[in-house]
Amino acid sequence: MKKFNRTAFTLIEMLVAISIFSIMMLYLYKTYSTVNISNDNLKVEANKIKTIEALKKVVFLDYSLALYKPNEIITIDNRESNEDFIHFQSSHSIHRRINPYIIYMVKNKKLYRLESLKKISSYEMSSDAEFDIDFLGDVNSFRVYKSTNKNVVYLIAINFKKMGKVLLKVKPLNEY
Repeated sequence: MKKFNRTAFTLIEMLVAISIFSIMMLYLYKTYSTVNISNDNLKVEANKIKTIEALKKVVFLDYSLALYKPNEIITIDNRESNEDFIHFQSSHSIHRRINPYIIYMVKNKKLYRLESLKKISSYEMSSDAEFDIDFLGDVNSFRVYKSTNKNVVYLIAINFKKMGKVLLKVKPLNEY
């Protein structure tokens, strides 16, 4: 009997190998596509969290570094049941001012932060008022509550339309 030395694959072996490889590639492509979709969703959520954390940092620093004044630190004006107009002086500044006056106000369901060198104490501002304005986001409600006991603590509740609810408890550090 003669022995044959096989040096190549048969056609059927090649077809089976290509079929198995194609099935594996199909599953790998689906997995790759799912990972890309998950990464896109993760980027959106990470940017949302980054934005919320930056807003919380600004609000926290504004309120915690509010300058002490006899009888008042932060003035709260309840405009409506879910909107407050807040004005105070702080040592925190975004726009490189020294001890600016900070105003938080809601206008047309949008939360704004105003920073000025001059005191603005009313919702209706004069035409000569100079300030920098920062849009913080669309809100359903913005409320600030002051504690009634000797140790002044502020509770800031912001309900953003797209970013959800933010609740901060802040004690002014510059209080005597």
